Parts: sequence; C-alpha cells; structure tokens
Amino acid sequence: MSDIKGYKRINFFTGFQTTADDWNDLVKYHVEKHKLHNRLLHGPGVVTNALGGLKVSARGRGDLSVEISPGFAIDGEGNEIFVPEPAIKTIDPGDFKLPQTVYIVLRYIEELTDFVSYKANLEYKGHRRVAEGFRVDAIITEPDIKREVELARVNLTKDVKRIVDAKDPKDPKANELDLNYVPVAGMVGSSIDPAKLNELGNILLQSKSVYSHMFSKMRILSAGSVEQAMNNLDMLLRCNLIDERNLYDLFATVFTAQEELVSDVEANYPQYSSKKEFASFKKHVELLQGMYKEQNFNAETLVNVLGYQKKSTENLSSIFGGKIVKKSAEGPKKDIDETLNLKLREKSDDFGEILEIEGVKLKRIDMIDILEKKSEQDHKFRIVDAKDKYRTRQKLKYPDGVIVEDVGIAYEGGYAEWEISNVAPNKDIYMFMRMDYVHGGWEAEITVNGKKAGNMICEGEDRKFRWRNWPFKISADFVTDTFLTIRQTPNSAERDINMFRLWFYQPA
Repeated sequence: MSDIKGYKRINFFTGFQTTADDWNDLVKYHVEKHKLHNRLLHGPGVVTNALGGLKVSARGRGDLSVEISPGFAIDGEGNEIFVPEPAIKTIDPGDFKLPQTVYIVLRYIEELTDFVSYKANLEYKGHRRVAEGFRVDAIITEPDIKREVELARVNLTKDVKRIVDAKDPKDPKANELDLNYVPVAGMVGSSIDPAKLNELGNILLQSKSVYSHMFSKMRILSAGSVEQAMNNLDMLLRCNLIDERNLYDLFATVFTAQEELVSDVEANYPQYSSKKEFASFKKHVELLQGMYKEQNFNAETLVNVLGYQKKSTENLSSIFGGKIVKKSAEGPKKDIDETLNLKLREKSDDFGEILEIEGVKLKRIDMIDILEKKSEQDHKFRIVDAKDKYRTRQKLKYPDGVIVEDVGIAYEGGYAEWEISNVAPNKDIYMFMRMDYVHGGWEAEITVNGKKAGNMICEGEDRKFRWRNWPFKISADFVTDTFLTIRQTPNSAERDINMFRLWFYQPA
C-alpha cells in the first residue's frame, strides 16, 4: 500500500498482553508483504494457465451477456483475485450512450463476514472473518491496472442486439469480444511434462536443420523465416520459458511462416510442390492453423502440434534433403568446400589419383568415362525413361583457354543411375561431372542407395568457355557402404542434362 513507509513484525515475549489490534497487525503484515511480492516479482494481470484462465466468451443466447471462466489474477496493488466458478456478466445498453467501447473488468473486493455479538457483554462484538472476493464490472473509461484487471473489451454499436466471439481474434469487429488487451501476470518455469519438452527440443533441432538446408543450399528464401521462428522458439525453450500459456501463440509465428513457405514453393518451385510429400506438408500446416484459430488448447492439442510438426519435417526432409552436416571448425575441411566452387570447377588438366588443394589431399576412389562401353558396364550406368536422349561429341575450352575434346550423353526427363565402389564408409564423397556449361540452369535430385541426399544445382551458363566440372558433395551421413548406387533425377522442366565424365574423391 502507498501509505506504508516500512514493515514491522509482531514480537511476542513472555507476559505480552495482546489485543485485537496486535492480531490484526500480525495478519496485515503478512498480507502486505505478500502483495509487495506480487507487485515487484510478478506484476499485474491474468494468470493464463490457472483454471480456465478467466477467458471471456459469448454465451450464445443472442443477448448482451458474457461468461467469465474460473481463474486467478493479480491487480496493480498486488491483490490476488480468485474466481472459483464461472461468472456471468450482462451488459445493459441503456447504461451507456452508444456507440461506445465498453470494458469488462475484474476488481478485488473485501467484505466483513461472520458477525458475532456476546449477550453477556454487548461490547464484545464484531466480524470474525474478512471474505476476499471479486466483482465484474462494465465500464467506459480505460481500465486502471492499479485497481482493476481488464478481461475483455467490446465496441458496441448503436443497434447492438448481441455480443459474439470474434471470428478473427487478432482483428475483432464491432460487437465482437476483443481479448487483445488482457494483461498477463509475470510467470516463469513450465508446467509441461518434461518428456514433452524434450520431444519439442528434438523436433526443433531436426526442423532447423531442414529449413536451414532449404534456405542456404536450395535458396528457397521463405524457408529462412521458418528457420528463424524455430530458432526463437528453441532459445525460449532453453531458457525454460515455454509453457502451455504461451506455446501456441509462439507456434502461431511458425505456422504463419510455414504458410508463406507453401505459397512460395507452389508459385516458384512446381517441381517440388507436385510431390505427394509436399501435399502432406501443406495439409499439416492447414490443420495446425485451424487448431490455433479454434483457440481450444489442451493436452490433446499439444500432442497434435508436436506430431504434425514432426511429420512435416519428415516430409520436407524426404523432398529437399536429410540432416545437414555442420561445417567443421577445422580450417582444411572448410577450404575443400570453398575450393570446389572456385578451382576444381574450372580445372582443365587431368583429375589424377590424388588432388592436393591448399595442403588438403583428396583420393580418387572411382571414375566413369561416359560412352566407354566397359566403364559404363562396370558401373551399371544407365538412363531410364528419358523423354529425349542423344550422344554428343564436343571440342570446347575451359576458362583457362585449354581445349579438350570428349564424348558424352545428354538426356531430358527420366533419370540417370550408376554404381561406384572402393568407398570408405562414413566419409564425404566429392563428385565432379564434366559438362557443357552452355546448357546450364538446371537442377537435379540426387539419391544415394534410395535416400535423398540433396539437389545438384547448376546455375548460370557460359557460351564462350563451355567446359565445367560441376561439383556435388555427398554427405558422410549417406555414405554407409563400400559401394553406392547414385541416381540423378532432373527437376527442371524442358532442360536437358549432359555429362561426359564422372570423378569421385574422398579425403585421403
């Protein structure tokens, strides 16, 4: 209370003759200290996960009455307001000059009860208890958080007949309940089952990996927004600030970003949006948005949110790629990956048994010479279901001016498949494909032993210096055997892929 300058406790001693004032001071001390704790360490507002969270809803009776669910709140003075049962508040339009915004507020009240008087001595009388209660009011002035807690507001029109729940909770219209200004009391910790929090953490870890790959490797920019939303959620989880009181509102940001991703892929990446896994992902996003808009959050909702997000991640992973391998903190590995796009792509001399790049050695494990019969047979090289396929002989230049003549094959649609051997399991494989770069601007899905390993993206073209050794790295996660079956499936419509020679290397 503002008139309190300090706090004094009762100090009992032998022979202390107490009075009613002493006992009242004893109670007052504890009450005021508790209110001080509430004011300074929690702040005013509704405790959203207590009982029904004091949620205000229309009664559906075609009138101007609303129902307040049971709950708990703290006002600006630190008073605790407990509503044990549903409360009904009916608004009389005759009390206001319409149109008018009406605020539904909750106030703390005290009432003296249990009066007693003693017949033997009429001076001994008084109330034995103080009942802590509440009152729901409808007012037209902005609520003062020091003495009242706003539960809802509604903009009543002159011809209002009934109050209804908002169709869009974020943008309520006239005569619809607006819950956007309800203050929330400060809370920490989580009441969610630790096993569910652990499951959420694992889902976020896998999801961030997939969306990061889509953004940084596939250049699908809308995936970056989903990754950022997932990162924010993960940080709050690590701070132990995720609870059912806020989890669904936090996930709403994720759902919105996922919706934008769906629109982006459908508009700009038809080769992916046509896949059944993407249709499944889209359906899960729609279901999640629908659940959020219903605002009916319970234990079943949490199970559904986690389940749908997990399945969504699996769907995207099957389309765009698996787990992303983090870059090593060691310098050499980073140098290899950077040099693939700078030096080896334009390398005109022979790809020998050993390639040494800035002190790092790569060992050749296999090579396929396209249209050389024995080489194709040894590697079971084949092109299947192509719309078009043709042989080609080219005498072209590399960017350093060196002229190389080679024969190869080009195909459109279907897929090309081959086997490689001499593989060291659990180590990255660097694949280089000699190609005529005048026919660039394509994209192809690479699978390894039936698992999606990423997309080979050939950007740009060059009409003067046409030879390139286009690189693709197969992550160690997919290198699980001493021989591998690799399939290349074009994703770009009406674009042919040509290949003349294939080299495969692993770190020595």
